[in-house]
Formats: sequence, C-alpha cells, structure tokens
Amino acid sequence: MGIFNKLRNEFIDIIEWVDSSTDTIIWKFPRYENEIKNGAQLTVRESQVAILVNKGQIADVYKPGLHRLTTDNMPILTTLMGWKYGFNSPFKVDVYFVNIRQFTNRKWGTKNPIMLRDAEFGPVRLRAFGTYCFKIQEDASKFFKTIAGTNPDFKTEDIEEQLKNLIVTRFTDFLAESKIPALDLASNYNELSGGISDIIAKDFDEYGIDVTKFLIENISLPEEVEKALDKRTSMGVVGDMGKYTQFQFANSLEASAEGGGHSMASDAMGLAMGMGVANQMMSQQNMGMQQQQQQQHQQNTGNQAGPPPIPGQEPYFIAVNGQQQGPFTPNILQQMANSGQITKDTLAWKQGMSGWEALGTIPALSSIFSNTPPPIPNI
Repeated sequence: MGIFNKLRNEFIDIIEWVDSSTDTIIWKFPRYENEIKNGAQLTVRESQVAILVNKGQIADVYKPGLHRLTTDNMPILTTLMGWKYGFNSPFKVDVYFVNIRQFTNRKWGTKNPIMLRDAEFGPVRLRAFGTYCFKIQEDASKFFKTIAGTNPDFKTEDIEEQLKNLIVTRFTDFLAESKIPALDLASNYNELSGGISDIIAKDFDEYGIDVTKFLIENISLPEEVEKALDKRTSMGVVGDMGKYTQFQFANSLEASAEGGGHSMASDAMGLAMGMGVANQMMSQQNMGMQQQQQQQHQQNTGNQAGPPPIPGQEPYFIAVNGQQQGPFTPNILQQMANSGQITKDTLAWKQGMSGWEALGTIPALSSIFSNTPPPIPNI
C-alpha cells in the first residue's frame, strides 16, 4: 500500500483541496517528500488561497483559479531556486491551502461577571454573550506568518479562545465608558455592537483577520436583582397598594364565607373586632373612673366641714373635646402632660378663677410642661 501511494504521488500532477469541514482554516497538501513537478496543475477554489513555502519561507501566493506551476508563474520561488530557463526535475516545496471564507456563528461571552457602577442601582455585576463572524484576509500570508505558522491542520478552535478574550476585554472597557444605565442597555444593543465591532476590527487586523459581523445577544443582571426588578414591576402594575389590599381582603372574606372555613382575612377581621371591643371596654372603664373622681370632688367641696385642699395642690377641671373632666391635682396633670393627654392649650379652671384659661398661661401649672418630652415625629 505504501508503494502504491508513492507511485500515485509521483505521477499525479494535480494539487487541490476539497474542503468538507466547517472549521478548518489552513490545510497542508500531502505530497510524497513534498516534490512538485514542472507544469503541475494547482487548482485554487473560490474562498481559498494557496501558499508555497520553501524551506520555511513564504514564496508564491495563488488566488482562486487554475495555475500551471512553471518558472513563469513562480517568480519568487524561481529566484530562490536560481532557475533561469526552466527546470525538468521535481522540486521540493510545501503547499498550504488557506480558507478565506466567512466563519459564522462563533460564540463569545463573559466567563465572570463584569463589575460596573450604575447610576440607578449603584455597583452591579453584568454578564453578556453574543456571536461574531470572521474571515482570513485575502492576503493570507499575514495570518500565516503571525498566527498559523507551519501548522498542517489549523482549525478555528486554535484561535477562537484568543479572539474571545480580546472581545470581552474590549467589550468591558467600551461598556463601562458608555455609562449607559443598566435598564437602557437593551435599547442600545445595535449601537454597542457597532462601536465594539469598530474597536476589535483593529485588533483582528493585526492577526490578518477581518471581523465581518459582531452582535450582542444579551446583557443580564444577577438573578437576585432580576427577581427584585420583577417584584418592583409587579407593584407598578398593581398601582394603589391600599386599594389592592382591600380588594384582596374582600376576596378572602368572600372565599371564607363560601367555604365555611377560616382564612387570613377572616382571622384578621376577628382579631381586629376583638381588639376594638377591648379598647371600647378600657375607654368605658377610664370614663367611669373619671366620673367617680369628679363626683368625689364635688362631694368634698360641698362638705364645708372637710379640710381645705393642701396649698399648691388645688384641683383643676379641664376641658377635653368640649367636655369637662376632673378635678385633677397638679401631680395628676403632670402625668397627663407627660403622656400627651393634655397640652399647654388645654383649658382649665378651679375655684376662685373668673373663667377658663389655657394651662400654659396659669403660673401655678406652667411648670408641668417644662419636663415633658417633645411629640413623637411621624415616620
């Protein structure tokens, strides 16, 4: 079998590459001892370039077409080999085919989140991914010298990692400098894609590669932030939260009544009714105590035989919500002032006064407000 291959390569003068792959960039033509005969036929198909390499040095480059390898169309190699009038014996040379068609739908993406400062959210972490297309420049010798070298079977996977790292670096810098708010990024994908494509085109050109398309498919926030945004959006759709809560509460009550069981709304309503009854009972008890104190004072003041009030502790009546309450001693009034039940503007009266006066204007009582805490602010 080895002898047959040797004889076949010795007598077949057709050099070509029929590419059946989708990811091969450079392919070396297999030739027995790399010998080429005078007048050999070199077929270069569309989207291909053929490069002849002599002793590791690029000699002649052939574009698509049918070429007869003679001294007439191998000027560089003819000079290197010192041929003047042609040659008869085979010569050794490496033939490399370079695929210059577009390589489409190549993926890029951020391995790690990109830390950025957003005007609305503050520091955020973003991830992004998309696609790009590239092709080797028609002057394939630049790519051959810079990247591929004498690799006999160079594929897209041999260069893609480098290209993706370059894209992510330029993308990160461009996105940070654009200062586009995170919520407005989706509406600027085209502008971002165009700007980044122009930047990476210069870097790709250094490798002998052209960027034919660059697209951003998605820029996303962390999952936790997206969930928070979903809640925020839901609240915006609901609108008036008070009315929404009342509506949900009413629905819960209706469902509980139909089902004959308990629900959160019915339980809450029962608790509220219980608290209301308790508050009403406490209020009635307080009013009863105040009425007993008032009746007792009236009895004491009506009994001329009883002792007079202690000096400085004469009881005062006060007016609350248009109703008379008391009498209360200054000590009790002090406690009421501390708890916020009365203010300086509360009207008061005692025996001997010509009429009702504000507590803050009565010299004997004005001091009870000097140690009272300020009102609790609304938060």
